[in-house]
Amino acid sequence: MSTLTEASRIDTENTRALRHVFSVILREPLSLISTIVILLFILVAIFALQVAPYPLQGLGKTNAAESLQAPSPAHWFGTDKLGRDVLSRVIVGARPALIIPILVVFFAVLLGAPLGALAGYKGGWLDEVIMRITDLFLAFPSLLLAMAIASALGRGIQNAAIALIVSWWPWYTRLVRGVTISLKERYFVEAAQAIGVRDSTIIMRHILPNTISAILVQATVDLGTVILAMGGLAFLGLGTQPPSPDWGLMVSEGRTYILEQWWISTFPGLAIFIVVLAFNLIGDTMRDIFDPRQYR
Repeated sequence: MSTLTEASRIDTENTRALRHVFSVILREPLSLISTIVILLFILVAIFALQVAPYPLQGLGKTNAAESLQAPSPAHWFGTDKLGRDVLSRVIVGARPALIIPILVVFFAVLLGAPLGALAGYKGGWLDEVIMRITDLFLAFPSLLLAMAIASALGRGIQNAAIALIVSWWPWYTRLVRGVTISLKERYFVEAAQAIGVRDSTIIMRHILPNTISAILVQATVDLGTVILAMGGLAFLGLGTQPPSPDWGLMVSEGRTYILEQWWISTFPGLAIFIVVLAFNLIGDTMRDIFDPRQYR
């Protein structure tokens, strides 16, 4: 009987939590719109080759006979200097625009969060060493540091991703450290210490799980920021290399034609703008979802 009661209580809490999530999203029109945009972005990235009208051109196949064609029913977003359909390039370019930022943020969290938890929980000289190294990385703007690292490693999307991971992890170290300092004074941590639980177990089972909400809010916003940073590196020639589709690279390729063939840069630029804005708005929504003061 007690097991059935516990299961019923958990189901009730899950139902209440889902209801809270939907209420927060539906309460604000911008939250709903940004959620729809993100879902469409994910679906387009997954089914890019099925959705793109000219998938081979999206992957880089040239068609010189139709170069620099204006938007038309045959090519809704026009064509670039090599005759490739811009719409197909934008659609296929959504895949790396989704996968690479997810990997960058994942590894940045994987590296930064445990260091922040360790520094905040242990304190003392270990905290000083970790935070001084963190401050050293934070002394440089993230994009500028990523540019320097990518230049040293060489051109390519893999090196650009590594450069962004190296420049992004300190933000999660500082975030998790601040949350950990407040958590280690809670009764459940003191109780675990009193019964002799090891520090590593306390950090992994009690500290880090309670920082997930703060990490998720920051990571959601960072996904959009990393998309913008990846586009910036590709624009400068340090990220994705031709003929691979990339929104930042497409903006760079069309900059010399911007006055006459404006569509080459405009549409991939709009894609970056819309997706980054949606991730920023959904980050605010995530904050409202995890904020207990918003719960009704």
